[in-house]
Amino acid sequence: MSINSFVFDVPVEGCYQTKWEAPSNIALVKYWGKYGQQLPKNPSISFSLSKCFTTTEVSFSPRENGQEAFDFLFDQKKQPEFHPKIQQFLDRIIPYFPALQNHHLYISSQNSFPHSSGIASSASAMAALALCIVDFEKQFHNDWNDEAFLNKGSFLARLGSGSAARSIKGPLMVWGQSEAFSKSNDHYAIAPSVDWHTIFHDYQDTVLIVDKGQKKVSSTSGHGLMKGHPFAIQRFEQAHIHLGEFKTALTKGDVERFIDLTEAEALCLHAMMMTSNPRFVLMQPNTLAIIQKIQDFRKQTKLPICFSLDAGANVHLLYPLQERLSIMDFIQKELTTHCQKGQYIEDQVGNGAKKI
Repeated sequence: MSINSFVFDVPVEGCYQTKWEAPSNIALVKYWGKYGQQLPKNPSISFSLSKCFTTTEVSFSPRENGQEAFDFLFDQKKQPEFHPKIQQFLDRIIPYFPALQNHHLYISSQNSFPHSSGIASSASAMAALALCIVDFEKQFHNDWNDEAFLNKGSFLARLGSGSAARSIKGPLMVWGQSEAFSKSNDHYAIAPSVDWHTIFHDYQDTVLIVDKGQKKVSSTSGHGLMKGHPFAIQRFEQAHIHLGEFKTALTKGDVERFIDLTEAEALCLHAMMMTSNPRFVLMQPNTLAIIQKIQDFRKQTKLPICFSLDAGANVHLLYPLQERLSIMDFIQKELTTHCQKGQYIEDQVGNGAKKI
């Protein structure tokens, strides 16, 4: 699909209302570093989650002279602090849907998980908003199939938040050009037509909340630190190699290799931040304590449990559903003591966004 095919401009009259639910996701191969307009310097692959999602409803109506581009409610309350990010997103997508300038958007959004709970909500939020906009546009594309619709949704979501490109389908999504996956590209994420091993179909993700506070470094600033980073080239090469190895592990059901790759990627992400200029240490003592206990528990029990990290202090605990009872007992007895107010969120792999 060419980029030109994403451009659409038809003056529209009347009103339209739509509502979408989009999940958060956890990257296995991490995207860190970008170029151009929200394009990734390396490919990534992620699990789409099931229970952590954003629901967004948008009403489109003809825009009157002098009227603001949008109104926004979060949890049924006005939240002006979100306006700059939404306005930036709308400005970025206008070239691909100029007719949007003729409309006022009334946006109402809410999360299934507590805001500032340690789950990155920008991916699910921007994906849900993008899908509402593409759903509005779809009225004038009778020839669109599901793949074209979702590709456009991912394309637009990327312009709001890079990782939002992967919050469209499931159970796994690949974003960024890679020899390992045909049709992969930098402009939108794809759900590859691959027979993933059944053990990963209902994989669990328990998010251990170490710190609910605001991140020390924004994602945009963090990605910018890869420009001129002394290990950037090696990191991008590593990500390409790891993506191919993940594909093998995920199709063969090689949980041992999956564990090794997942933890290597998590620690490499933080190593990049700790060796950038300026340098950031986002893990906290409780993060390290949890990691050590996970590794000790795995060694002692031989249970296939591993951790992943985003750009923060919280820990994603990944494991097969069949081991859930033993691992939840371990979480409650050993790990919650390192969590802020003992908090954690139980989730699992999901199938992507859906219209409500």
